[in-house]
Amino acid sequence: MKRMKRMTTLILFLALMSITENGFSQDLRIREAGIRIGTMETGQWNAITDVPGVRVGHKTLIEGDSVRTGITAILPYPGNIYRYKVPAAIYAGNGYGKLTGISQVKELGNMETPVILTNTLSVPIAADALITYTLEQEENRNIQSVNPVVGETNDGFLNDIQGRHVTQEDVIEAIHDAADGRVMEGNVGAGTGTICFGFKGGIGTSSRKLPDRYGGYTVGVLVQTNFGGRLQISGIDITRELESYNPSASLPDRVDGSCMIVVTTDAPLDARNLERLAKRAMLGLGRTGGISSNSSGDFVIAFSTAEANRIPHRSDSAVVIVEQLMNQNMTPLFSAVIEATEEAILNSLFAAETMVGQKGRKIEALPVDEVLEILKEKNRMH
Repeated sequence: MKRMKRMTTLILFLALMSITENGFSQDLRIREAGIRIGTMETGQWNAITDVPGVRVGHKTLIEGDSVRTGITAILPYPGNIYRYKVPAAIYAGNGYGKLTGISQVKELGNMETPVILTNTLSVPIAADALITYTLEQEENRNIQSVNPVVGETNDGFLNDIQGRHVTQEDVIEAIHDAADGRVMEGNVGAGTGTICFGFKGGIGTSSRKLPDRYGGYTVGVLVQTNFGGRLQISGIDITRELESYNPSASLPDRVDGSCMIVVTTDAPLDARNLERLAKRAMLGLGRTGGISSNSSGDFVIAFSTAEANRIPHRSDSAVVIVEQLMNQNMTPLFSAVIEATEEAILNSLFAAETMVGQKGRKIEALPVDEVLEILKEKNRMH
């Protein structure tokens, strides 16, 4: 019996080691490492799920030596989103991408499905899955139009992207598995095969809680990082410092790529102010050293979860009465989204693990220990 228990323990240990080597997550966050981004407080989980009602689900596909991709689903609230849509806006920092649903969101100022993130060539199947998911809900049996919102980045360096391995079932599974609380980061879901600043990128998230005097609202951000530039943390050019710290290190000079940013808040915002909020998320990307290169698809999808502002698909009334935050009260939200976006991007790097993908290609994880030593020397640790 004791021998069986020891064998079981060994098998579990080896399984965990295998997961680590295949690159799920090193389970580290930048704040826990002693680096504080900005001045505002985070929510309980320091995640997009700190916004009440928001759920996140992942489906990670790691198969053989060439499949390194997945799905990340973000739900504004548990329920029939099509019947009660949420105010939404989309901003393109640089539009080299394949974001579906953008024109209707811009035209009507609302969103009627969950947000799905995946790889570039899996956008059509993900959109099809969102349509299936929506039509399968009993109240939606008679509808004839669905506007699926699907964003992407290109994971084709590590992943056999032409194989189009994502299925409808994968997407729907991610939606059904969506939960509140802690969000897995790093090489999971849509971030499984991504690259950021030449290192392994992935999924990252963060949140900010406004003081009561500013309404006490929460802003949450989730990112899928797959872009380049020169990595900066707390104002330090980490790319340059790493070259000095370890001259033998080979830092890939990769500036192209994309970043999907999903922003949500419980503040009562209409589409116009959500777009203003979305624009500020790009400032957070810039603070990490991202440059939105020519072939970068940098999109921000922003929505409000304020229950009073949900938009019914059908109504007996010709008028919908909603609450709106005054323009002059937007500034604290702007600060919140900048800080949360910056931290979410850095969390994606800190959480990601080294990954080997198709054709034996290898992308190293950010050398966190060296980065922390650099920041310590520069008095950036808290």
